[in-house]
Amino acid sequence: MKYLCQVWFDGTKLEAMPADEKKNFDRDSLAYDQDLVARGHMITAEALQSPSSAVTVKVRNGEIQTTDGPFAETKEYLGGFILIEAKDMNEAIRIAAGIPLARLGSIEVRPIYSFSAD
Repeated sequence: MKYLCQVWFDGTKLEAMPADEKKNFDRDSLAYDQDLVARGHMITAEALQSPSSAVTVKVRNGEIQTTDGPFAETKEYLGGFILIEAKDMNEAIRIAAGIPLARLGSIEVRPIYSFSAD
């Protein structure tokens, strides 16, 4: 079964890290990704740019509306995601707990809904 691990954190915590600590944190993150690939859990992973680069899109009464930045004001923001393969939610939670950014923020684990063409 597929699970989306959404990585939520306060970017100011990363920005405040000393350079050597940040370098080690990045190395740990990449190593964990490589471990997930080796164990057959990794489908894909991506880091997202800062919320200040985002545009929120809505369609109301057939008209497109855009707003710069994130929709909600919050310190934590979606910083990336990892799409994994796991046998069940318990295994997905164990995998998510290993993501280094779980130490700074939180990881939301959500099963992927499978649509049937039938």
